[in-house]
Amino acid sequence: MPSGSKLGLIAGNGRFPFLVLDAACAQGYDVVVAAIKEETFPEIESRGASAVHWLSLGELSKLIDTFHREGVTRAVMAGQVKHKQIFSSIRPDWRLAKLLLSLTTRNTDSLLGAVAKVLADEGIVLENSTTLLEPLLAKSGVLTKRAPTEQETRNIAHGRTVARGLVQYDIGQTVVVAENACVAVEAMEGTDATIERAGHIMASLDPGLSTLARELTVVKVSKPNQDMRFDVPVIGVKTIEVMKRAGATCLAVDAGKCLLIDGNSVIETANNAGVSIKSD
Repeated sequence: MPSGSKLGLIAGNGRFPFLVLDAACAQGYDVVVAAIKEETFPEIESRGASAVHWLSLGELSKLIDTFHREGVTRAVMAGQVKHKQIFSSIRPDWRLAKLLLSLTTRNTDSLLGAVAKVLADEGIVLENSTTLLEPLLAKSGVLTKRAPTEQETRNIAHGRTVARGLVQYDIGQTVVVAENACVAVEAMEGTDATIERAGHIMASLDPGLSTLARELTVVKVSKPNQDMRFDVPVIGVKTIEVMKRAGATCLAVDAGKCLLIDGNSVIETANNAGVSIKSD
């Protein structure tokens, strides 16, 4: 996309859309934000976009009409929309209702893929959400001062095997492991909630009877054909803080496919917490 051209930003929750907006503005793009009322932080109003339009989650026709009116032909989707929100709180307009009825699989991949196709049919092409944020993608190797221990390395290998099976069915992308035992897998609740649940499970085990070490390893993988236009794996400072509270000591992610949303602060927080991060 040439600098100075219009770029639509479909903004979900978290800091991801703010990073995209700041990077796009810094590179000279004229950004039109479509902010989701149920998800987007209100501070998006004061971050340099040429226009911010607030839409409810199910208003696909309004989104298309807004981008047409603004002259937007290329857009980026950034920020999480909670899975349970999509399938429980959504009030679809006629266009989205028709799309939902056409889906043979009710998961986020099929839904967002179908939305992307509708947008493309309307002359609005979705770009990769990380296009403007390449420096924040996890690089290959050990990212922290401490490398994984032998047990953590075994946990990573087991976790990747389990997680690769999960993502084929779009169930979740995160697995929490202790001594090669799967403690928790992600579903609709999200990564941080999965880690918290794993911590609660470990804390509930009788230390006199449990044969599992208390240290947890978190493995977060990309999907086999990860569509970088949406639902990109994201790790932030909050994730490391949740890991520390849960007793997790190691994190494994996919190189070039996971966004470190807080940049170097993620690594610094991990180092201070004694958490090892490995990217392959």
